[in-house]
Amino acid sequence: MDNNTQPIFDRAAEDIGNSVWLEHVNVTVPDQVNATLFYITGLGLTRDPYIMTGLENMWVNIGRSQIHCPARAAQVLRGHTAIVQPDRAALLKRLEYVTPKLAATKFAYKDCGDYLEATCPWGNKIRVYEPDPARFGGVILGVPYVEFDVPKGTADGIARFYTQVIKAPANVVDDKDGRAARALVGHHQHLVFRETDKPIPEYDGHHLQIYIADFSGPHRWLKAKGLITEESDQYQYRFKDIVDPDSGKFLYTIEHEVRSITHPLYARPLVNRNPVQTNRNYRPGYDAGNWATPHMN
Repeated sequence: MDNNTQPIFDRAAEDIGNSVWLEHVNVTVPDQVNATLFYITGLGLTRDPYIMTGLENMWVNIGRSQIHCPARAAQVLRGHTAIVQPDRAALLKRLEYVTPKLAATKFAYKDCGDYLEATCPWGNKIRVYEPDPARFGGVILGVPYVEFDVPKGTADGIARFYTQVIKAPANVVDDKDGRAARALVGHHQHLVFRETDKPIPEYDGHHLQIYIADFSGPHRWLKAKGLITEESDQYQYRFKDIVDPDSGKFLYTIEHEVRSITHPLYARPLVNRNPVQTNRNYRPGYDAGNWATPHMN
């Protein structure tokens, strides 16, 4: 072998476009105790120990992402949130433990083979996958995608919106679950908009948050179309409606909290615990949970 031969890399494999991180999904909950039982005790996630530690809100850490749960009337995401997490056997034991405590709610769970689906006390669906390098890269704990139910005939326009307006690479796929737009909004993170002919519930205000590099470009376009709904501060704005950039046709509503990468919270390290560690089986040095495998060449 020629020692002077240079390795060949697929540089495009590391492109992620303008949206660099899907940081959180926000769904309001009326009961912080049941939220704790579901997200922390049942799913084995970690309540952020530094911010929102009272009863008015709960930030749930999932690797580098979060679910936010402000204390108000329940909101239900029209679709599901996906989580990557190791050790399905341990997860099933935790969910079995909280089952009687959440018996008077909409809580449920089932093993669907490829994933385990857990329903929160108010109807939000969480699909939990085990780590899979072929699908999720080196992510051990995180949010690889959020999927929304959208009307038939909207996937192409939604893909154009993310590609042209947000500058997040998007395409339309036809897979075993049907036709969907997939937008790349972070490293191994997508927003998926799955077409369905089933009735879609009225939008109740839940939202997602992304960080983008070109902060002003999408803002200019959205403002010109009258789509900005909140000028939050220097580092953040919001919009709700997704429209086809070619025709201007309304397609779907989901509030986007858009932040610049100069936002003070950008890349804040999140604490993640090892949910297998208990007082009964305690082993020194195993309190923390890793969110990704070390990079391997």
